[in-house]
Amino acid sequence: MGSAAIALLAAVVGVAGTLLAPVLSQKSAARAQRAEFERQQQAAHMQWLREQQRAELAVRRACYIETNAAYRRYRTQQMNYLWHVHLGEVTEKAREELETARHAHHAAFAEAQMVASPAVLAQLDDVTKALSEGYRRTKCLEEGHPDEGDTFAVIEAYLQWLWERWEEMRAVMRADLGAANLPPNRRT
Repeated sequence: MGSAAIALLAAVVGVAGTLLAPVLSQKSAARAQRAEFERQQQAAHMQWLREQQRAELAVRRACYIETNAAYRRYRTQQMNYLWHVHLGEVTEKAREELETARHAHHAAFAEAQMVASPAVLAQLDDVTKALSEGYRRTKCLEEGHPDEGDTFAVIEAYLQWLWERWEEMRAVMRADLGAANLPPNRRT
């Protein structure tokens, strides 16, 4: 059974190889397709993550712009109102302007609480408390019962100090947006 068996065995192996080649080839192709599909899925997921990050950054940026403007306007209106109090010329229009700025500040702060980073939120909390204190002190002065030692000059100095706090808050916002290395705007 020597050469006939070897020939038969060779024939069986040859036929088996011929029959199994398409199956093995198909499995190999399926594995390659699966790997390609997984690469495409991973690439699509990474693209989606980048788009999400860009969208989140755009939302934060818009929020920070609005918040920055609202805080700045509220502080400015407090300064204006303090001058009206000092001159004894508080009008209904001055009150309305202050209250409008105050409400815009509250709305901007509420929105920022939903999207701001922890570092920005800490700054916003501090500046909001300081703005509220400035408002309270100015109203007490207007009503004729200021805090002990509070005068126009003392409250004005406090509101000037708030400008520095606002600049710190703005710097933290810029850093959170990745704009920390850009030159800061200067008050003119």
